[in-house]
Amino acid sequence: MAFIGLLGNGANWVQAEDVRLAGMRLGTAWYVFSATLYKLMIDEMPEGARLEIMAKGGGIANPLLVDSGKAQIALANRATAVWAVEGNATVYDGKKREGLRVLVGGLNAVPFSFIVRQDYIKRTGNDTMEKVLSSDQPVRFVMKPRGSSAPVLADMIFAAMGTSRKAIQAKGGRILQVSPKQIANVMRNGQADVYVDLAPPGHPTVTEISLTVPVRFFDIPQSVRTKLVEQGLRETELKQFWKGQDGPTQTVDVGTVIIAHESLSEELAYRFTKTICENKEALAKAHKAWAKFDPQEAGRREHTGISLHPGARRYYRERGWKTD
Repeated sequence: MAFIGLLGNGANWVQAEDVRLAGMRLGTAWYVFSATLYKLMIDEMPEGARLEIMAKGGGIANPLLVDSGKAQIALANRATAVWAVEGNATVYDGKKREGLRVLVGGLNAVPFSFIVRQDYIKRTGNDTMEKVLSSDQPVRFVMKPRGSSAPVLADMIFAAMGTSRKAIQAKGGRILQVSPKQIANVMRNGQADVYVDLAPPGHPTVTEISLTVPVRFFDIPQSVRTKLVEQGLRETELKQFWKGQDGPTQTVDVGTVIIAHESLSEELAYRFTKTICENKEALAKAHKAWAKFDPQEAGRREHTGISLHPGARRYYRERGWKTD
Protein backbone atom coordinates (compact mmCIF):
# COMPACT_ATOMS: atom_id res chain seq x y z
CA MET A 1 0.00 0.00 0.00
CA ALA A 2 1.24 3.48 -0.83
CA PHE A 3 2.60 5.49 2.09
CA ILE A 4 2.31 9.23 2.55
CA GLY A 5 5.23 10.38 4.67
CA LEU A 6 4.56 13.27 6.98
CA LEU A 7 7.90 14.95 7.53
CA GLY A 8 8.30 17.39 10.40
CA ASN A 9 11.20 19.54 11.49
CA GLY A 10 13.21 16.55 12.62
CA ALA A 11 13.48 14.98 9.16
CA ASN A 12 17.00 15.30 7.76
CA TRP A 13 17.37 12.51 5.21
CA VAL A 14 16.79 12.33 1.48
CA GLN A 15 17.76 9.87 -1.27
CA ALA A 16 18.66 10.61 -4.86
CA GLU A 17 15.55 11.39 -6.92
CA ASP A 18 13.36 11.46 -3.83
CA VAL A 19 10.84 14.30 -3.75
CA ARG A 20 9.41 16.03 -0.71
CA LEU A 21 6.29 18.03 -1.43
CA ALA A 22 5.56 20.95 0.90
CA GLY A 23 1.94 21.96 1.31
CA MET A 24 0.51 22.99 4.65
CA ARG A 25 -0.71 21.39 7.84
CA LEU A 26 -3.36 18.66 7.96
CA GLY A 27 -6.90 19.88 7.29
CA THR A 28 -5.97 22.74 4.96
CA ALA A 29 -6.81 23.02 1.26
CA TRP A 30 -3.12 22.83 0.42
CA TYR A 31 -2.77 19.57 2.30
CA VAL A 32 -5.75 18.22 0.34
CA PHE A 33 -4.01 19.24 -2.88
CA SER A 34 -0.76 17.61 -1.76
CA ALA A 35 -2.52 14.35 -0.89
CA THR A 36 -4.38 14.37 -4.21
CA LEU A 37 -1.18 15.01 -6.15
CA TYR A 38 0.54 12.23 -4.22
CA LYS A 39 -2.10 9.74 -5.35
CA LEU A 40 -1.81 10.92 -8.94
CA MET A 41 2.00 10.91 -8.99
CA ILE A 42 2.90 7.80 -7.05
CA ASP A 43 2.88 5.62 -10.17
CA GLU A 44 4.67 8.27 -12.21
CA MET A 45 7.77 8.43 -10.02
CA PRO A 46 10.99 6.87 -11.34
CA GLU A 47 11.73 3.39 -10.04
CA GLY A 48 13.23 3.52 -6.57
CA ALA A 49 12.25 7.15 -5.97
CA ARG A 50 10.13 8.16 -3.00
CA LEU A 51 7.47 10.84 -2.83
CA GLU A 52 6.54 12.29 0.54
CA ILE A 53 4.31 15.06 1.84
CA MET A 54 5.54 17.60 4.35
CA ALA A 55 2.55 18.49 6.52
CA LYS A 56 3.83 21.96 7.33
CA GLY A 57 4.67 25.19 5.59
CA GLY A 58 2.56 27.90 4.00
CA GLY A 59 2.63 30.72 1.50
CA ILE A 60 5.62 32.50 3.05
CA ALA A 61 7.50 29.44 4.31
CA ASN A 62 7.33 27.15 1.28
CA PRO A 63 9.63 29.15 -1.01
CA LEU A 64 12.21 29.00 1.79
CA LEU A 65 11.79 25.22 2.12
CA VAL A 66 12.42 24.76 -1.61
CA ASP A 67 15.32 27.21 -1.68
CA SER A 68 17.02 25.41 1.21
CA GLY A 69 16.50 21.93 -0.26
CA LYS A 70 14.21 20.80 2.56
CA ALA A 71 11.51 20.35 -0.08
CA GLN A 72 11.91 19.82 -3.79
CA ILE A 73 8.40 20.92 -4.81
CA ALA A 74 5.87 23.09 -2.98
CA LEU A 75 2.65 24.98 -3.20
CA ALA A 76 3.13 28.72 -2.94
CA ASN A 77 1.39 31.94 -3.76
CA ARG A 78 2.29 33.63 -7.01
CA ALA A 79 3.05 36.77 -5.01
CA THR A 80 5.30 35.02 -2.46
CA ALA A 81 7.23 33.33 -5.27
CA VAL A 82 7.87 36.77 -6.77
CA TRP A 83 8.83 38.20 -3.37
CA ALA A 84 11.25 35.33 -2.74
CA VAL A 85 13.01 35.58 -6.11
CA GLU A 86 13.26 39.36 -5.91
CA GLY A 87 14.33 39.29 -2.26
CA ASN A 88 11.52 41.39 -0.85
CA ALA A 89 13.09 43.26 2.06
CA THR A 90 10.03 43.01 4.31
CA VAL A 91 9.22 39.35 3.74
CA TYR A 92 12.54 37.73 2.81
CA ASP A 93 15.12 40.04 4.39
CA GLY A 94 16.41 41.26 1.03
CA LYS A 95 17.93 37.89 0.11
CA LYS A 96 17.10 36.77 -3.42
CA ARG A 97 16.10 33.12 -3.92
CA GLU A 98 16.93 33.10 -7.62
CA GLY A 99 16.89 29.30 -7.98
CA LEU A 100 13.10 29.07 -7.63
CA ARG A 101 11.09 28.07 -10.67
CA VAL A 102 7.40 27.42 -11.40
CA LEU A 103 5.90 24.18 -12.67
CA VAL A 104 2.23 25.19 -12.78
CA GLY A 105 0.62 28.60 -12.36
CA GLY A 106 -2.94 29.79 -12.07
CA LEU A 107 -4.22 26.90 -9.95
CA ASN A 108 -6.78 29.19 -8.39
CA ALA A 109 -7.35 32.82 -7.50
CA VAL A 110 -6.79 33.77 -3.86
CA PRO A 111 -8.38 37.18 -3.27
CA PHE A 112 -7.74 39.31 -0.22
CA SER A 113 -10.79 40.06 1.92
CA PHE A 114 -11.25 42.94 4.36
CA ILE A 115 -14.32 41.89 6.37
CA VAL A 116 -15.90 44.34 8.82
CA ARG A 117 -18.58 43.76 11.45
CA GLN A 118 -21.76 45.72 10.83
CA ASP A 119 -21.95 46.85 14.45
CA TYR A 120 -18.52 48.49 14.13
CA ILE A 121 -19.69 50.35 11.01
CA LYS A 122 -22.88 51.49 12.75
CA ARG A 123 -20.99 52.56 15.87
CA THR A 124 -18.23 54.51 14.12
CA GLY A 125 -19.61 55.46 10.71
CA ASN A 126 -16.45 54.03 9.13
CA ASP A 127 -17.97 52.45 6.04
CA THR A 128 -14.90 52.24 3.79
CA MET A 129 -11.39 50.87 4.21
CA GLU A 130 -10.01 54.41 3.99
CA LYS A 131 -12.17 55.54 6.91
CA VAL A 132 -11.29 52.50 9.04
CA LEU A 133 -7.55 53.01 8.62
CA SER A 134 -7.49 56.81 8.88
CA SER A 135 -9.94 57.18 11.77
CA ASP A 136 -8.81 58.06 15.29
CA GLN A 137 -11.35 55.57 16.62
CA PRO A 138 -9.82 52.27 17.82
CA VAL A 139 -10.20 49.25 15.55
CA ARG A 140 -9.47 45.63 16.42
CA PHE A 141 -8.12 43.29 13.74
CA VAL A 142 -7.97 39.50 13.71
CA MET A 143 -5.77 37.58 11.28
CA LYS A 144 -3.74 34.40 10.96
CA PRO A 145 -0.38 34.00 12.71
CA ARG A 146 2.99 34.84 11.22
CA GLY A 147 3.90 32.50 8.34
CA SER A 148 0.70 33.13 6.43
CA SER A 149 0.66 35.52 3.49
CA ALA A 150 -2.39 37.34 4.87
CA PRO A 151 -0.62 39.32 7.66
CA VAL A 152 2.12 40.33 5.22
CA LEU A 153 -0.42 41.66 2.75
CA ALA A 154 -2.28 43.42 5.55
CA ASP A 155 0.93 45.22 6.50
CA MET A 156 1.47 46.22 2.87
CA ILE A 157 -2.03 47.67 2.75
CA PHE A 158 -1.49 49.50 6.04
CA ALA A 159 1.73 51.02 4.69
CA ALA A 160 0.13 52.00 1.38
CA MET A 161 -2.55 53.87 3.34
CA GLY A 162 -0.08 55.66 5.58
CA THR A 163 -0.53 53.63 8.73
CA SER A 164 0.98 50.62 10.50
CA ARG A 165 0.35 48.15 13.28
CA LYS A 166 2.06 50.46 15.73
CA ALA A 167 -0.08 53.40 14.67
CA ILE A 168 -3.26 51.33 14.97
CA GLN A 169 -2.26 50.16 18.43
CA ALA A 170 -1.28 53.69 19.49
CA LYS A 171 -4.90 54.71 18.88
CA GLY A 172 -6.12 51.98 21.20
CA GLY A 173 -6.62 49.37 18.49
CA ARG A 174 -5.41 45.78 18.53
CA ILE A 175 -3.91 43.22 16.16
CA LEU A 176 -4.94 39.73 17.25
CA GLN A 177 -3.25 36.80 15.50
CA VAL A 178 -4.76 33.38 16.19
CA SER A 179 -5.13 30.01 14.51
CA PRO A 180 -7.78 29.75 11.76
CA LYS A 181 -9.91 27.54 14.02
CA GLN A 182 -10.30 30.42 16.50
CA ILE A 183 -11.06 33.25 14.08
CA ALA A 184 -14.78 32.63 13.60
CA ASN A 185 -15.38 32.61 17.37
CA VAL A 186 -13.35 35.80 17.79
CA MET A 187 -15.57 37.56 15.25
CA ARG A 188 -18.81 36.09 16.63
CA ASN A 189 -17.90 37.07 20.20
CA GLY A 190 -17.20 40.66 19.19
CA GLN A 191 -13.52 40.47 20.13
CA ALA A 192 -12.52 41.89 16.75
CA ASP A 193 -14.02 44.42 14.35
CA VAL A 194 -12.17 43.45 11.17
CA TYR A 195 -11.04 40.09 9.83
CA VAL A 196 -8.45 40.08 7.03
CA ASP A 197 -7.53 36.98 5.08
CA LEU A 198 -6.74 35.46 1.71
CA ALA A 199 -9.85 33.50 0.84
CA PRO A 200 -11.12 32.02 -2.41
CA PRO A 201 -14.89 31.42 -2.67
CA GLY A 202 -15.83 28.51 -0.41
CA HIS A 203 -13.16 29.30 2.19
CA PRO A 204 -14.52 27.64 5.37
CA THR A 205 -13.72 30.39 7.88
CA VAL A 206 -15.06 33.19 5.70
CA THR A 207 -18.14 31.10 4.92
CA GLU A 208 -18.83 30.55 8.63
CA ILE A 209 -18.34 34.20 9.51
CA SER A 210 -20.47 35.51 6.66
CA LEU A 211 -23.33 33.22 7.69
CA THR A 212 -23.16 33.81 11.43
CA VAL A 213 -21.96 37.42 11.85
CA PRO A 214 -23.45 40.52 10.21
CA VAL A 215 -20.49 41.77 8.15
CA ARG A 216 -19.56 43.73 5.05
CA PHE A 217 -16.73 43.25 2.55
CA PHE A 218 -14.80 46.45 1.78
CA ASP A 219 -13.06 47.34 -1.49
CA ILE A 220 -9.34 48.07 -1.55
CA PRO A 221 -8.97 51.62 -2.94
CA GLN A 222 -7.65 51.86 -6.51
CA SER A 223 -4.56 53.81 -5.42
CA VAL A 224 -3.65 51.01 -3.01
CA ARG A 225 -4.32 48.29 -5.56
CA THR A 226 -1.94 50.05 -7.95
CA LYS A 227 0.81 50.04 -5.33
CA LEU A 228 0.21 46.35 -4.57
CA VAL A 229 0.49 45.42 -8.25
CA GLU A 230 3.98 46.95 -8.16
CA GLN A 231 4.77 44.46 -5.38
CA GLY A 232 3.83 41.32 -7.31
CA LEU A 233 0.06 41.10 -6.82
CA ARG A 234 -2.73 41.21 -9.37
CA GLU A 235 -5.87 43.29 -9.33
CA THR A 236 -9.03 41.22 -9.29
CA GLU A 237 -12.75 41.51 -8.78
CA LEU A 238 -14.31 39.14 -6.28
CA LYS A 239 -17.74 38.51 -7.71
CA GLN A 240 -20.67 38.59 -5.32
CA PHE A 241 -20.45 35.29 -3.48
CA TRP A 242 -20.54 35.83 0.26
CA LYS A 243 -23.37 37.05 2.42
CA GLY A 244 -22.19 40.54 3.29
CA GLN A 245 -21.21 41.54 -0.23
CA ASP A 246 -23.64 43.99 -1.82
CA GLY A 247 -21.92 43.54 -5.19
CA PRO A 248 -18.47 42.66 -6.58
CA THR A 249 -15.53 43.53 -4.32
CA GLN A 250 -12.46 45.24 -5.79
CA THR A 251 -9.37 43.63 -4.33
CA VAL A 252 -6.07 41.89 -5.16
CA ASP A 253 -5.13 38.28 -5.76
CA VAL A 254 -1.99 36.43 -4.60
CA GLY A 255 -2.70 33.35 -6.76
CA THR A 256 -1.56 29.76 -6.26
CA VAL A 257 1.38 28.10 -8.02
CA ILE A 258 3.50 24.96 -7.80
CA ILE A 259 7.18 25.81 -7.41
CA ALA A 260 10.36 23.75 -7.59
CA HIS A 261 14.07 24.41 -7.44
CA GLU A 262 15.99 24.75 -10.68
CA SER A 263 18.08 21.74 -9.59
CA LEU A 264 15.05 19.41 -9.86
CA SER A 265 15.64 17.14 -12.83
CA GLU A 266 13.94 18.15 -16.04
CA GLU A 267 12.26 14.76 -16.28
CA LEU A 268 10.65 14.97 -12.83
CA ALA A 269 9.55 18.56 -13.44
CA TYR A 270 7.98 17.43 -16.73
CA ARG A 271 6.16 14.51 -15.06
CA PHE A 272 4.73 16.65 -12.27
CA THR A 273 3.59 19.35 -14.69
CA LYS A 274 2.00 16.82 -17.03
CA THR A 275 0.22 15.01 -14.20
CA ILE A 276 -1.28 18.19 -12.73
CA CYS A 277 -2.39 19.60 -16.08
CA GLU A 278 -3.94 16.34 -17.26
CA ASN A 279 -5.88 15.64 -14.09
CA LYS A 280 -7.90 18.82 -13.70
CA GLU A 281 -11.07 16.87 -12.94
CA ALA A 282 -9.45 14.96 -10.07
CA LEU A 283 -8.19 18.20 -8.55
CA ALA A 284 -11.60 19.87 -8.86
CA LYS A 285 -13.24 16.85 -7.26
CA ALA A 286 -10.82 17.02 -4.33
CA HIS A 287 -11.50 20.72 -3.70
CA LYS A 288 -13.78 23.11 -5.59
CA ALA A 289 -11.19 25.90 -5.36
CA TRP A 290 -9.42 24.29 -8.33
CA ALA A 291 -12.51 23.89 -10.51
CA LYS A 292 -11.58 26.92 -12.63
CA PHE A 293 -7.97 25.87 -13.20
CA ASP A 294 -7.15 26.19 -16.91
CA PRO A 295 -4.07 24.10 -17.85
CA GLN A 296 -3.66 26.00 -21.12
CA GLU A 297 -2.98 29.15 -19.11
CA ALA A 298 -0.74 27.51 -16.48
CA GLY A 299 2.58 28.49 -18.06
CA ARG A 300 1.83 32.13 -18.76
CA ARG A 301 3.87 34.70 -16.86
CA GLU A 302 0.78 36.52 -15.62
CA HIS A 303 -0.07 33.34 -13.69
CA THR A 304 3.42 32.09 -12.78
CA GLY A 305 5.02 35.36 -11.63
CA ILE A 306 8.53 33.90 -12.04
CA SER A 307 10.36 31.81 -14.64
CA LEU A 308 9.24 28.32 -15.58
CA HIS A 309 11.33 25.23 -14.90
CA PRO A 310 12.70 23.84 -18.20
CA GLY A 311 10.81 20.59 -17.66
CA ALA A 312 7.53 22.45 -17.28
CA ARG A 313 8.26 24.61 -20.31
CA ARG A 314 8.90 21.47 -22.38
CA TYR A 315 5.48 20.10 -21.49
CA TYR A 316 3.64 23.32 -22.34
CA ARG A 317 5.44 23.66 -25.67
CA GLU A 318 4.63 20.06 -26.56
CA ARG A 319 0.99 20.93 -26.05
CA GLY A 320 1.31 24.12 -28.08
CA TRP A 321 0.36 26.31 -25.11
CA LYS A 322 1.78 29.78 -24.52
CA THR A 323 4.47 30.23 -21.87
CA ASP A 324 6.56 33.05 -20.46
